[in-house]
Amino acid sequence: MNGFLWGTSTGSFNVEGAWAEDGKAESIWDRYGHQGHAYMNQTADVACDSYHKTEYDIYLLRGLQPKIYKFSISWPRIFPNLNKNSLNSRAVDYYNKLIDSLVDSGIEPMATLFHWDLPQALQELGGWQNESIISAFQDYADFCFTTFGDRVKYWITFHEPWVISYAGYGTGQHPPGIVDPGVTSYKTAHVILKAHAQVWHLYDSRYRPKQHGKVGIALNSDWAEPKTLGSPEDLKAAERYLHFMLGWFAHPIFVNGDYPDVLKSQIKEKNQQCSASVAELPVFTDTEKRSVNGTADFFALSHYTSRLVRAASNLSCTPSYTTIGGFAADVDPSWPATASPWIYAVPWGLRRLLHFVSQEYTGNRIPIYIAGNGAPTDDGSDLINDTMRLDYYRLYINEALKAVKLDAVDVRSYIARSLIDGFEGTAGYSQRFGFHHVDFKDANRQRTPRESAYFFSTVPPHFFSHL
Repeated sequence: MNGFLWGTSTGSFNVEGAWAEDGKAESIWDRYGHQGHAYMNQTADVACDSYHKTEYDIYLLRGLQPKIYKFSISWPRIFPNLNKNSLNSRAVDYYNKLIDSLVDSGIEPMATLFHWDLPQALQELGGWQNESIISAFQDYADFCFTTFGDRVKYWITFHEPWVISYAGYGTGQHPPGIVDPGVTSYKTAHVILKAHAQVWHLYDSRYRPKQHGKVGIALNSDWAEPKTLGSPEDLKAAERYLHFMLGWFAHPIFVNGDYPDVLKSQIKEKNQQCSASVAELPVFTDTEKRSVNGTADFFALSHYTSRLVRAASNLSCTPSYTTIGGFAADVDPSWPATASPWIYAVPWGLRRLLHFVSQEYTGNRIPIYIAGNGAPTDDGSDLINDTMRLDYYRLYINEALKAVKLDAVDVRSYIARSLIDGFEGTAGYSQRFGFHHVDFKDANRQRTPRESAYFFSTVPPHFFSHL
């Protein structure tokens, strides 16, 4: 567990396929895809067929010369009938084979327990709105620590919980498709934070003494740049943006066990302006604050783009992310666009965000792991010569190096998204994040390395080997 961790990633639902094979149960993303919510009614039923191609994917991974590989474990594959008595031994065999192959290749496994693919049966009980899910998640984590923890030394409890809470239970863009940004979104985040804390304490007390691993949570955030640098109002709006996106989860875990004052005061002010409550932020008890505070051994950060943020009128009482926060976010027309409608190449934003995280949350106490960074090509472009994305990686990696060398930020990893193309949620297969192109029209799911794969394989010896 020494040295800079250079690597790449995938998520179980993005790549595995075999959606109902070998006893796997339905996930909320399976249901969402089958209801036709993804691009061109595409589904992840087969995806990259990685469930059957473990050896070949590890072969491709070795070619990138990584030190670490971030993947996720599918909860509905492990426990198809919700409880620990429904253990699926064939799923255990699959993940054991994957982990053993990584270890044999000299690559550190970083396992994510929850990367959005909730068992559909749990959603029907309320999903992350129902606090009873905490004990179910703890049982699942307990099994994973027991079974895989002798080889897995890096654990992520939740991948990007802001996306789960905001898109799944706030805007309804992701499953389970609930549109309630003022209440359910905040309740969901509250339950997730308590579930994360319980699982961290479980590992800390029961497994760390023997397994000597680390547990964290992967938080995603844009960088928020004030639209008018000389405007105090825009500066405050940019700060609110960061606290509504990143601080919502980071402040309870890394600062004091509670939500940021900026978040609490803004919601209170908004509710006072309106005739009825617009947003309800749950309250941690003192015991819960103590339980949540300090429950991460590292700060895992996903970052893809930046926004120009300005203060916005607070007159609307319609619940939404922006009206509650009192800000509006835009992009600079000079920023290079990517194939994603929401990702613009703003590499200096990564350096500024790393500096912010270091000052606000970690200092010199807790290392920062860049756990997700990248940009897609689209399905209609040159699928192999991804020059634009290669430039994106080159510039963002350079800014990460500046943060380390010039700003003295304690960054310990850079994990790119992703090893291979996959099913990208509502975008289906139209967004291609992989270093390796996957031909989804080919029954064999042929993989072909892109130009960026060759670039990525040359970086570790020259840039990060001394860190």
